[in-house]
Amino acid sequence: MNIASETATNVTAEDRLRADFYNFLGLLLAGPPDQIVLDQVAALSGDSTDLGQAIGGMARVARVTRPAAAEREFNALFIGLGRGELLPYASYYLTGFLNEKPLAQLRGDMAARGITRAPNVYEPEDNIASLMEMMAGMIVGRFGAPATLEDQKTFWMRHIGPWAGHFFSDLEAAEHSVLYASVGTAGRVFMEIERDGFRMTAG
Repeated sequence: MNIASETATNVTAEDRLRADFYNFLGLLLAGPPDQIVLDQVAALSGDSTDLGQAIGGMARVARVTRPAAAEREFNALFIGLGRGELLPYASYYLTGFLNEKPLAQLRGDMAARGITRAPNVYEPEDNIASLMEMMAGMIVGRFGAPATLEDQKTFWMRHIGPWAGHFFSDLEAAEHSVLYASVGTAGRVFMEIERDGFRMTAG
């Protein structure tokens, strides 16, 4: 995505934490982590909540994962020979095919919000990493003013909620998932938290 510098100051601490976690998931799902990222994951600590325990699980796995192993795992899951074990796209999860109506709807909503794909990115915009990044950007105002909670809810319910939880569950259970099984757990729990939060939002 093309992302302008963050200028928003009227974002709550809770929303910044939400955006940070969306960004974190997007980073891990966009490409295999290098040693710096693995060290950052390994340094995380969780609490007794479901999300805290999932974060602790990621940290434990990251401590014993080397970059070459993470790259092999990422390639087996998402690239593979012809295709990876998982296809992390909204269109595929919602229709069974790539580049279908969900992608067209997303592009329309991106255009309305001034979100554009970076010129060096060739993945369809409805991949899970890009959607995590978009949510983070909307929350903190990378694409203009920070999105209202109602606007966040509209975007999430349309483009993320219907399928992301299923994707993260599949990632947990995938044959080639080790590090990414823990990412799947954290993503699934975070999606459940977001869904519950949006359900309490009026409208």
